[in-house]
Amino acid sequence: MSIVYIVSAPSGSGKSTLVNELFKVVSHLDFSISYTTRPPRGSEQNGKEYFFVTKEEFEAMIAAGEFLEYANVFGNYYGTARRFLKQAEASGNDLLLDIDVQGAAQIKKKIPDAVTIFILPPGREQLEWRLRNRGLDSEAVIRRRLDTARREIENYSKYDYILVNDRLEQATDELKAIVLAERIQCSGRKPSAEEGRLLTTAEQFHLEQARERVQPILVSFEQGR
Repeated sequence: MSIVYIVSAPSGSGKSTLVNELFKVVSHLDFSISYTTRPPRGSEQNGKEYFFVTKEEFEAMIAAGEFLEYANVFGNYYGTARRFLKQAEASGNDLLLDIDVQGAAQIKKKIPDAVTIFILPPGREQLEWRLRNRGLDSEAVIRRRLDTARREIENYSKYDYILVNDRLEQATDELKAIVLAERIQCSGRKPSAEEGRLLTTAEQFHLEQARERVQPILVSFEQGR
């Protein structure tokens, strides 16, 4: 049985970069590429960042029951196809889903054992800098994304693990520890000394241990309203 990892984060939190780094250091892990009706941005390629389809094509897939989850975000559909989970199970790999808060809630209902991980920016100021620095969005879109980020972050307590993506290398190591720790726990065997250290590292990012670290970030978003 494959472990399903759900990773969510506000836009601009560096989630995609972090996930890409994770795949360089963790094997036997498949990635579910989402479908979307929004147009490609910048250098995005069909079948790499997303599968870009028309609204009619997406709605036909909905009607055919092809999605594990889907949502309408800012007027565009986003969805996770069921086939990726089937493919991961057939190959003996685990599956990582990069999806938003709405999608995560849908998946969790269907797959209660899914491991949920929320990636936070260090604060509102840093997130705004990242959104502006990437140069993809208008001022109105940036403001909307910041407001959406505030609402999404309020859902952090629905996740199993909380990471703050401040320094990429450190956050990658932390995400790797979580993924491997869950594999160790699912194996049911006695962990080695090295595996024990991974379990201890991952434990720091469990929701209850992370609440205190989250509070200043929440305050920064409330103050920026």
